[in-house]
Amino acid sequence: MLRLSPTPVAIAFAAGVGALFALPRLPVPDPLLALTGALVGVGLVLLWWWRLRALALLGAVAIAGALWAYADACGVLCEPFPEALVKRTLVAEGRIVGLPEQLAGAERFLVRIEALSFESKPVDFRGLARVSWYRDSPGLKAGERWRLSVRLKPPHGFLNPGGFDYERWLFEQGVAATGHVVNAEDARLLAAGPGGQWLNRWRQALRERLGALLPDGVSAALVRALVLGDRGGLTPEQWEVFARTGTSHLIAISGLHVGLVSGFVFLLVRLGWAQLPALARRIAAPRAAAAAALLAATGYAGLAGFSVSTQRALAMLAVLLIATMAGRTLRPLAGLSLALLAVLLVDPSSVLSYGFWLSFGAVAMLFYALGQRLAPPMAVIRWGRAQWAVGLGLLPLLLFFFGRASVVAPAVNLVLVPLFGLVLPVVLVSTLVALVGDWALALWPVAMLLDAGYAILARIADWDVAGATLRGRAVWVWLAAAAGVLLLLAPRGLPARWLGLVLLLPLVLARAPTPRTGEALLTMLDVGQGLAVVVQTSGHTLVYDMGPRYPSGFNTGSAAVAPYLRHHGVNAVDLAVVSHADQDHAGGLAGLLDSIPVRRILSGEPQELDAAAEPCSAGMRWRWDGVDFSILHPPGPGLSGNDASCVLRVESAGASVLLPGDIEAGVEAELVATLGAALRADVLVAAHHGSNSSSTAAFLAAVAPEWVWFSAGYANRFGFPNAPVVARVAAQGSATVATPADGAVSLLLPGAPAELVPERHRRVDRRLWRHRPDELGPR
Repeated sequence: MLRLSPTPVAIAFAAGVGALFALPRLPVPDPLLALTGALVGVGLVLLWWWRLRALALLGAVAIAGALWAYADACGVLCEPFPEALVKRTLVAEGRIVGLPEQLAGAERFLVRIEALSFESKPVDFRGLARVSWYRDSPGLKAGERWRLSVRLKPPHGFLNPGGFDYERWLFEQGVAATGHVVNAEDARLLAAGPGGQWLNRWRQALRERLGALLPDGVSAALVRALVLGDRGGLTPEQWEVFARTGTSHLIAISGLHVGLVSGFVFLLVRLGWAQLPALARRIAAPRAAAAAALLAATGYAGLAGFSVSTQRALAMLAVLLIATMAGRTLRPLAGLSLALLAVLLVDPSSVLSYGFWLSFGAVAMLFYALGQRLAPPMAVIRWGRAQWAVGLGLLPLLLFFFGRASVVAPAVNLVLVPLFGLVLPVVLVSTLVALVGDWALALWPVAMLLDAGYAILARIADWDVAGATLRGRAVWVWLAAAAGVLLLLAPRGLPARWLGLVLLLPLVLARAPTPRTGEALLTMLDVGQGLAVVVQTSGHTLVYDMGPRYPSGFNTGSAAVAPYLRHHGVNAVDLAVVSHADQDHAGGLAGLLDSIPVRRILSGEPQELDAAAEPCSAGMRWRWDGVDFSILHPPGPGLSGNDASCVLRVESAGASVLLPGDIEAGVEAELVATLGAALRADVLVAAHHGSNSSSTAAFLAAVAPEWVWFSAGYANRFGFPNAPVVARVAAQGSATVATPADGAVSLLLPGAPAELVPERHRRVDRRLWRHRPDELGPR
C-alpha cells in the first residue's frame, strides 16, 4: 500500500491553494477550463499507469487544494455586489456579526446581509458587508437583526506601490461590500436577540464592563486587546511604537498568546494530575494535561472571537496536543506539515496573510537553527539563541512585506517575551477577578504595569536606530538575503558560514532604481478624494499635495505617500508643495512630516498650515538634475481657497506636466491670457479633481495635453470627474487615466522626445480579489 509522509502532502496541498490565489482572476466554467481539467486528469491517470503513483497522488492533492481554495474564494467573489447599484439607496436586512467598533462620532460593524432590495425590488446579493453608521448611532449589539437604508459598493481601496492592500485584507475577512447607513430615521431593529452571535454578544458585554472598570488610556486598550482581541482602542501612534520596537506580535492575539495559555494550563494540570495516583493510573498525566490545554486554548481563542489568527494558532496547537493525547510522538517537520495542512483546511485564504508566513517562518527557523543540536546548559543562552534565530530568520520576510524592520526587536523580545509569559496569565486572572467581583482594584496593578511597559517601549521607539527601512530591492536581492540567513543559521560544522554576511550585503548596499539625469518619474498616487503627486529626479524628490485626513485620524500622508517614498528608497523629501490648505490636499502633511523628513515647504496658503511654510509665487524657478520646475500661480499674496493653489510646471527635455491644484475657471482664464502657449504640457493633472468649475475648453485648448489625469475618490459624492469635463477632454482629443479605475499612475518624463505611456498600478497589480471599476468608460 502506497503511503506518503505528511510533508509532501502538505506541500502539495499548499501549492494548489497558493496557485489558485496567485491567479489574476477567478476561473469561470468554460470549454477551455473543462479541457484543461480533462488534460490534467489524463496526466494523473498516466502517471498512475506508469507506476509514478506518488506523483499522481501528490498531483491529486494539489488539485484538491486548488478546488478547496476556489470554493473559499467563490464565497466572496462569485456573486459580487452589482456595480450598477453603487451610490443607490438600498434597503438591507441582516444580522450584526462580531464586535461593533466605536469610532470618533461613528460606529463601524460587520453585517451579514440576508435580504437586499432597491426600490422594493429584490437584489440578488448575500454576503458580509462592512458598514459605518455616522451620527447618532444607537449603540449596536452583536447578533441584532436590523433593517437599514444603506449605500454599498464593492470592496475598493487605495492601490499604490508599497502601500497597504485594503482590498486584499477585506477579501481575507470575507467582506463582499462596504458602505454606510443613510436615512438613519428609517432604521428598524427587527430582533434584539443574539441569534448565533451569542459568543460575540458575551464578548461585547465583557468589553463594556472592562470599559467601566478601567478609564480610557493605553492600559485599558491593551487589556481589551489581550483579553478580547479587540485592538480598536489603540491609536496609530501607539501601533507605531510597537512596530518600531518589534513588539506588535505581543498585542495581537495569535500563536504566542494561545500557546502561552495552553502551556500554562498544561503545566498546572500535569503537575496536579501526577499528585492524584488514582486518576494518573486511568489516564496518563501528559494526556490529561494535553486535553485540558486544548480546552484552554479553545476557550481563549473563543474569547478572542475565533479571529483568523487565533484559528490558525488553534489549528497548529491542536495537531501537537491531539498527538500527545493519542500517545504519538511527532517529528518536528511532520508536526509542522500537519499544522500547515490543518490551517489551510480551516482557512485557505490564510496564505494571503503576512501572519501566516511569519508564524510558520518563525517555527521553521527554530527547527532549522536549533533542531538536532545539543542545547546549551544555561536557559538564558538557549533563549538568546532562539531569539537570534527568529530575529535574523524573519528579517528578510519583514523587510519584504513591510519595507522596514525593528533593529532593536531581538534585544527587546529577549527581555519582553519571557516577561510576557508571566504578564499574560496575570492579566487574564486579574480581569477574571475584576469582572466576577466587579472589583476595579484588581486591575489597577495590571494597568500600572502595562502603562510602565508602554512608556519604556515609547522611549526605545524614539531612538533613531530603532527601525530600519529597506524597500524597492530587486528579486535577486531578496533571494540572496534568504540564502544568507540560512547560511548564517546553519550548523557550526558547515564551513564558510561567514559568506552569509556577504549574501546579506546587497540588501543594505543595493539601491532602488532612480531616473537618469534629465529624466523625472511622475506618480499620481491613489489617495481617494484628494490629490498627492510625487516627482522624483535622479537626486531629488518633490511631493505635490499629500491627500486627505479623516476625523478618525487616518491620513494619506502616512498611509499612502510615505510608504510609496520608502518603496522607492526615498529617505527625505527635498520640497513639499501644498497647493492650498483644503483638507483633501493638505490633510496628509502632518502624517508625512511624522514619517519622513521634509526639508522645505511651499504653499499657496502657508498661514493656514500647521507647519512652517513659505508662500509660493509666480516666477519661482529651479533646476534639479536636468529637469526644470517653475511656479506659474499665484502672482502674490491675497488669494484664498482653491484659487490660491500653487500651479507647478515640471519639464524635462522630452515631456512636461502641469499641476494646477484646485484653481477654477477664473484663474484658468487669467493663465491663458498671460501665458498662452507657454501653458502647453504633455500631461495635465485635472484641476479640482475634474470638477465642472475647472478644466474649461479654453484652458484645455491652451494646455493641449496628450494625457489628462484625474485624481478622485471611487464613487465619490461629488461625481468627480464630472461628465461635462470628461466630455470636454474627449473633445480635445486627450487620453485619460483616473485613480478610481487605475490606482496610482506613473510616467517617466524622458530626457528626449518619446512616446508617453503611463503605467496604471491597478492593471499591473492584477489579483483575483482586485476590484476593476471603469467609471470613465473605454480609454
